[in-house]
Amino acid sequence: MRERVVAACDGASKGNPGPAGWAWVVSDDAGTAARWEAGALGTATNNVAELTALERLLAATDPAVPLEVRMDSQYAMKAVTTWLPGWKRNGWKTAAGKPVANQELVVRIDALLEGRPVEFRYVPAHQVDGDPLNDFADRAASQAARVQEPAGSALGSPEPPASP
Repeated sequence: MRERVVAACDGASKGNPGPAGWAWVVSDDAGTAARWEAGALGTATNNVAELTALERLLAATDPAVPLEVRMDSQYAMKAVTTWLPGWKRNGWKTAAGKPVANQELVVRIDALLEGRPVEFRYVPAHQVDGDPLNDFADRAASQAARVQEPAGSALGSPEPPASP
């Protein structure tokens, strides 16, 4: 069993809302993409795509193994680490008293995080010499948003194309 899994997840929406996709990637011990999955969401926002990517990553990895999640979405990261406790205390209302956006996804992610060792790490998006796992997840999510078809290592898919 691995001591720790390092992974990245990302979502993409071409129009926001528009054709959307999600992706996650798990690295091998050398830090390169070893296993990945991407999927289509039809028409959705970027926030739905980002949260879906996180949900699918958590569901696809062993909850007993510590997980480092690299993300470029401040919204998704803050939703499940910073804002979640207050939303639960307030009956799933924001500080302004409005219903929490994307509550169903956040509730599912909360259940997947329960009792699980997860460290979230923010990585800036679209950087030259940026995080290679985040770049891989970004390319896979963007391709899934464009073609609206699933892809991944288990499906024998080629790696997603380089960003234009």
